[in-house]
Amino acid sequence: MNNKLEEFVKENKKAFEVKGPSDQLWERISAELDKKQQPKKKIELYKWLSIAAMLVISLGIYFTYNYNKANTTIDVADVNPAFGKKEMRFASLIEEKKDSLQIYAKQNPELYRKFLDDMNKLDNDYQKLKKQLQTSPNPDIIVRAMMKNLEIQASVLSQQLSIINQVNQYKKENTI
Repeated sequence: MNNKLEEFVKENKKAFEVKGPSDQLWERISAELDKKQQPKKKIELYKWLSIAAMLVISLGIYFTYNYNKANTTIDVADVNPAFGKKEMRFASLIEEKKDSLQIYAKQNPELYRKFLDDMNKLDNDYQKLKKQLQTSPNPDIIVRAMMKNLEIQASVLSQQLSIINQVNQYKKENTI
């Protein structure tokens, strides 16, 4: 069978040989190759739109969260206006007494430092209460504790000023 196939191929060899492409076809192919086609950049619009949508949503969430966070601070006056006024009075009274106490700091620096430590502890407690006020389910209790803290601060400052006056009085009496 191989022999028959080989004979057939030899006899029809010329029929198998292809003349090749025509000259017109080669001219068209070379003309197409000579053209410098820039590849078309496909702008995939849906990708850009999805990126833009994600950006807008992210910014919206960020600003909404920060806006709500900034506007949710609760003050004493929001819970009870009377306590808000009381807080302002105590704050000004405490500042006056701290200023008075600071005058004596030069004369008794060690005593002043001890007094200042006590006041810092009370002030830290007040700041903690202020933070708890933001998340407390019962803000009225926290506000009352804050007012009590301010009262204690004012009382401690009054006692400290009284002690300093007594110390100064004692020093004056002993120097005479």
